[in-house]
Amino acid sequence: MKLKEQLLGMTDRRSGPGFVFFSGPCCYSFFSEERFFMFNKILVANRGEIAVRIIRACSELDERTVAVFSEVDRESLHVKFADGAICIGPAKSSESYLNISSLISAVEVVDADAVHPGYGFLAESAAFAEVCENSGIKFIGPSSHVIRLMGNKILAKKEAEKAGVPVLPWSERPLKDEKEAIEVSREIGFPLIIKAASGGGGKGMKLVHTQASLGSAFHMARREALGAFGDAEVFIERYCERPRHVEIQVVADEHGNVIHLGERECSIQRRHQKIIEESPSPVVDEELRKKMGEAAVRLVKAIGYTSVGTVEFLVDKDKNFYFMEMNTRIQVEHPITEMVTGIDLVKEQIKIAAGRRLSLKQSDVRMKGHSIECRINAEDPKTFAPSPGRITELYVPGGPGVRVDTAIYCGYTVPAHYDSLIAKLVVHAETRGDAIKRMTRALEEFRIGGIKTNIPLHIEVMKDHDFIAGNINIDFLSRFS
Repeated sequence: MKLKEQLLGMTDRRSGPGFVFFSGPCCYSFFSEERFFMFNKILVANRGEIAVRIIRACSELDERTVAVFSEVDRESLHVKFADGAICIGPAKSSESYLNISSLISAVEVVDADAVHPGYGFLAESAAFAEVCENSGIKFIGPSSHVIRLMGNKILAKKEAEKAGVPVLPWSERPLKDEKEAIEVSREIGFPLIIKAASGGGGKGMKLVHTQASLGSAFHMARREALGAFGDAEVFIERYCERPRHVEIQVVADEHGNVIHLGERECSIQRRHQKIIEESPSPVVDEELRKKMGEAAVRLVKAIGYTSVGTVEFLVDKDKNFYFMEMNTRIQVEHPITEMVTGIDLVKEQIKIAAGRRLSLKQSDVRMKGHSIECRINAEDPKTFAPSPGRITELYVPGGPGVRVDTAIYCGYTVPAHYDSLIAKLVVHAETRGDAIKRMTRALEEFRIGGIKTNIPLHIEVMKDHDFIAGNINIDFLSRFS
């Protein structure tokens, strides 16, 4: 039996005022009042705080939403907030949130005509975007061609070079064997870094200081890349010593209009995973912002990118910047850009997908004040081990300039099956110093009982003298581990 027929056949219809509800393993409901929509319904193909964020933006745009959920997420907040909801499978993400067949069947069942993938899961899946395109479903994001192009780091670096965007010296091709790696290393010099062509998150990435250790690192990187991404291709790049990770937010419509919304500093990382972000960057002045923004816009125009996206750079101690990669989706850290520019990025993303033109020009963009985001994870702050479980106490901080994006509530059980991110604490203030003080106060107010979180680590960072002074780089957190 086809998935669509299974979804329809497993339902038990119950009616109520203003909606229809189906119980059982799969359920779906929607409000029936007449409204004017850019889309008939938007299927939110994600979970947690980003699903709630998308649903809220859609509500303000008068767009109807349908949430998807795995069996373990039945009581999740995004299910409660959406106009409708449908179960797409078991807790295991490969059988639910990563199951393209289940998601497409859900779209057909609920009669949606657009899908918002959020971030993570299938947000950067060219295969999912392509299936949507071939099925007449609007994928709220860039085209499958662009996702595939920028999802391969080798192809992405080549596109950056063609667009005149600075890159670090690199192998300019995937490396076939250890012998070729040694030959390239002599041209590039040490230290160097071996990177997987596909994927990210530090997998398939090895730092090499000497030729003696190159061979073993090369084979290890290939094995990791193959295991994690199903693709063993790797390349070599000159290692940038103690750089900052600075990214540029771009917005591009389907009519050729492209702008950037300034930068985000993302150097506070653990194992290549961002923990704290801020905007603007302490190291970026107007001149550097202009150069990096123009470089990002050139790349976006060159590849025909549409939607919101992020061009990521490494910045060295002399303020030279180098293209690293492009994320073809909404970012976890998008709220800090919203706070300093006043632009709702999720709404812009939906409007662009509906064919609307950008309402702003580059000259209209103004960055005001300073914003910081702390990612609150359900994990032990000392060992970083995940800490799933039932939330027995919750107090969310507030006050001027404080924003909390979350999907947790008192009594909610944090599942063990997904990423440990449970909330994003975001503050905005006139100056960076004031933003740090506000964030410290908000972190100290934040109470989450029943599970462990990394809030103590965030407080420690906010009180660190080097962080306060802006003396940070991607190795900053190593001394906190």
